[in-house]
Amino acid sequence: MAKVVDHNELDDHETFRDRLATVDEKGKRNWVYAQKPVGKFYNIRSFLSYFYFLIFFGLPFIHVNGRPLFQFNIPEAKFILFGKVFWPQDFFIFGLGMVTFIFFIVLFTAAFGRLFCGWACPQTIFMEMLFRKLEYLIIGNANEQRRLKAAPWTASKIAKVSTKHVAFFLLSFIIANFFLAYIIGIKELGKIITEPVFDHLAGLSSLLLFTGVFYGVYAFFREQVCTVVCPYGRLQSVLVDKNSMVVAYDYKRGEPRGNFKKKHEAPLGDCIDCFQCVKVCPTGIDIRNGVQMECVGCTACIDACDAVMDKIHKPRGLIRYASENSIANNEPLRYTTRMKLYTGLCLVVLAGLSVLLITRKDVSATVIRTPGMLFQERGVDSISNLYNIKMENKTAHNMRLTVKDETTGGIVQIIGKPFIDVQKDGQGNGTFFIVMDKKSIKKKKTEIKLGLYEEGKRIAEAKTTFLGPVGE
Repeated sequence: MAKVVDHNELDDHETFRDRLATVDEKGKRNWVYAQKPVGKFYNIRSFLSYFYFLIFFGLPFIHVNGRPLFQFNIPEAKFILFGKVFWPQDFFIFGLGMVTFIFFIVLFTAAFGRLFCGWACPQTIFMEMLFRKLEYLIIGNANEQRRLKAAPWTASKIAKVSTKHVAFFLLSFIIANFFLAYIIGIKELGKIITEPVFDHLAGLSSLLLFTGVFYGVYAFFREQVCTVVCPYGRLQSVLVDKNSMVVAYDYKRGEPRGNFKKKHEAPLGDCIDCFQCVKVCPTGIDIRNGVQMECVGCTACIDACDAVMDKIHKPRGLIRYASENSIANNEPLRYTTRMKLYTGLCLVVLAGLSVLLITRKDVSATVIRTPGMLFQERGVDSISNLYNIKMENKTAHNMRLTVKDETTGGIVQIIGKPFIDVQKDGQGNGTFFIVMDKKSIKKKKTEIKLGLYEEGKRIAEAKTTFLGPVGE
């Protein structure tokens, strides 16, 4: 059973912190009952979360040229970004994109610490701005939750706990539906919902699996995702330096701590040791112990401390966004040489990625001479070669393509039909002859360029070689 942390009973004697805040000395989990934050930063985060939810729940309904704006169809290895489809053949673009993303993580964390976790991470936003608020609404604030935990199982307790978990499961089910929509598309999701269950057992199983994962995470695992599973917290200790902007406690101003209403031999700092910053922390840490791996930069402690400072008529900012150097030496945040280097590398990789995306063709083709076949003589004045062509259509409409020899003016004869059909978001194959006049053949192997045309419009090109009887 999880141990309840009552911050009102914390010991006055501080010891070296050699374990996670959510784990006791026996290795058992300390359940964190975070008090509801109130303040400027919490209001801003709430407003941004509404915008985030609008995007998350709205994007699956947006289509461009008949395609979803974003789709990550892992089972079919089909990815759509901004209405453009990407196949496994475009993996090098994803590879460069991942490199760019890693560089940005390094740069952003070196400059701003774990700011992303508190303001933009889906785990934090869904937990704090949806599930946590729902829990406050059903059960109450932290004190009410503690009392309910300690209370015997009465009808009232069963009703509250059951209502909470049913609400959590339904909310998880809704999120799972939209999560699945990003994978298979909102239209396919609609079929799972409206058509007979036995026609979509795989889709329904995936939906229930995602629901179970989200419910387990937000109802039970909670902050452990940030402190145990997520690798970003581990990276933070490597990437953050003394110039990084983090949520920090101004120890020079706050120490020594104590109740200012009581008499003390030495003058006290501004911190009155009220533990309000600890009570609102969703990961259960004491920010006054310095930058910690569990801190997600949610700013709840800033709001709590500012409210206390207002009450005791002290200036705000005892806990604030700052760097270690800015607190220790009263220095402003600096853009260090390391950060400049990361910025330069990011711009280089981003420029390369942009060039690849801009120059990427919607139609691509690969042409090879039919294996095992040499040239053939046609009459007394012509030579032909047989070719196979494989084309990829990454557009949202079907195509009928013709092929032209743009180098030697040879005649292209497509076998079967005068054109090659290529389905939208699919591939097409064809076989054709290129017939050339013997007089135009000057080499044993001639490089030729082929143009692919749709209704007279040139849309792509391919290169191949033509074998002839003439030597070098």
